[in-house]
Amino acid sequence: MAIVRITSYGTGHHDNPTAPDPVVVETTTLHNPPDDPAVRATLTQLTGLHPDVAAYVLATPGAHDFLDSALAGIEQRAAHGEQHIDVHVHCYGGRHRSVVVAELLSIALHARGHHVDITHRHINRPILPSRNAA
Repeated sequence: MAIVRITSYGTGHHDNPTAPDPVVVETTTLHNPPDDPAVRATLTQLTGLHPDVAAYVLATPGAHDFLDSALAGIEQRAAHGEQHIDVHVHCYGGRHRSVVVAELLSIALHARGHHVDITHRHINRPILPSRNAA
């Protein structure tokens, strides 16, 4: 089993984590609370650790396939003998989508016997202005 270090972050903060050859998981195709006027006022005040935010993000069509694909990429590295695997999960702000996906990957990897360390690099940073707000 591998030691997996998962870091969620927001590219909009311009201080991305570094690691040699990480697995990179880009979550920008998933539903983003700040971009949706129907939930912006409530969900942006929460983080991806909140079940309502997780449910919203996971309601994106194809979200579960997206997670399965990311998990398969990590598992493939472990199957090829990598003992230490860095996983960088990003969105724009680092508070919602990347956190949801990082948490779900952590749970799945832990259940498969891997040791997982998780860090949410930007979860407590100020909310960034949405690039796509309606």
